[in-house]
Amino acid sequence: MTTADHPAPPRLEHLATLHVQVGPPQEIGDTPQGRRRVIPILGGRVEGAQLHGSILPGGADFQSIRSATFTDIHARYVIETTEGHRVYVENTGIRIGSADDIARLAQGQPVDPARIYFRTYPRFETAAPSLAWLNEQLFIGTGARFPDRVELCFYRVC
Repeated sequence: MTTADHPAPPRLEHLATLHVQVGPPQEIGDTPQGRRRVIPILGGRVEGAQLHGSILPGGADFQSIRSATFTDIHARYVIETTEGHRVYVENTGIRIGSADDIARLAQGQPVDPARIYFRTYPRFETAAPSLAWLNEQLFIGTGARFPDRVELCFYRVC
């Protein structure tokens, strides 16, 4: 097959950067699925050319720490745009790093984001006609965990 026989590879278009304020983790303990913890989402802001607004308080990140180096992430929260539209977000992903770096993050200590593999795939739901395209597109994200916040960059797969 020649390259003409294949569609062009997808491009990425920046959707928004999210600055998510988080509270202290609520530890559940060791379960058959890993060490469970819930991290409250206190609020935050969303900055992007196509999506701009705030993150409403009340969401959470439901984590399963599978090993000293691997964490499953599943966050649910709501964005309110500057126009007053609401967007429900389910953001699922993984965070991987050395055991030492992950332990430092768990203790609330800073770790260089370049040392952590933090990737997600957000899904959006909205009733706003002007944002209906969010319901119908695929997105991926990169993340960085800081002692008091999480920063996420979301990209539309074009």
